[in-house]
Amino acid sequence: MPTVSALYRYPVKGFTPERRDHLVIQDDGRVQGDRALVFRFADAIEPEDATFPKSRGLALMTFPTLARIDLAYDDERQTLRLRVDDIDVEADLSPAGRARLADAVTAYLRTTSDAKLLAPDGILPLGLLGDGRTARFQDRPRGFVSLHGAASVEALDATVPAPVDDRRFRSNIVVGGTAAWTELEWRGRVRIGEVEFEVQKPIERCAAITANPDTGVRDARLLRVLTTEFTQDEPTLGILLLPVAGGGTIREGDEVVVAA
Repeated sequence: MPTVSALYRYPVKGFTPERRDHLVIQDDGRVQGDRALVFRFADAIEPEDATFPKSRGLALMTFPTLARIDLAYDDERQTLRLRVDDIDVEADLSPAGRARLADAVTAYLRTTSDAKLLAPDGILPLGLLGDGRTARFQDRPRGFVSLHGAASVEALDATVPAPVDDRRFRSNIVVGGTAAWTELEWRGRVRIGEVEFEVQKPIERCAAITANPDTGVRDARLLRVLTTEFTQDEPTLGILLLPVAGGGTIREGDEVVVAA
């Protein structure tokens, strides 16, 4: 029986994940506290809707060295801690705290190979948007929960010399106990613990998956590998889900039941 082997949320869009023992799925399909903050570029206006394109702020797709920043968000205190190299900053979401966090990220990026990306007009100063609670900075207008099978990542890892693990794919749910690529064949409904989902579509991947989550270096041409070694029309790994009738809580170890 397939089960949930890992759960992740991403408090800050484009930054490292937090491993969780449970996730709260909201009625709109978003994960509570997921992509609740974003570092925007200076010329990016705050969105009126619940989306935020990667082109308007820091994202792993463009700034791979973001992967090296260790991030921890405290929901109760509403504080964000960023640690990398000799930088260790924790601050709240007050205007002064947001400025400290933005300055810390900027200082780090200036030391990396991504520093040149800060130079164009309209990039600096960075600003930190979001209330730290509301999931609102996803790439797509609809809220989606993302899922992939652990075996699919293992199959991909076996084809390249660089280490490839679940973190590269930034999914909310990782499922164990399935054959590689099985999740791409799922149709209709999937029950995970107490929540029933409708399968929406496969996830076409971007350059974010080429960045090593420990070093921030693009060390694996995974987009090309997916289309050549695995003969995919588009580089695809994982699927998007939406709850059928309201949200609920899913937990590590929950059974995953695919409708026949």
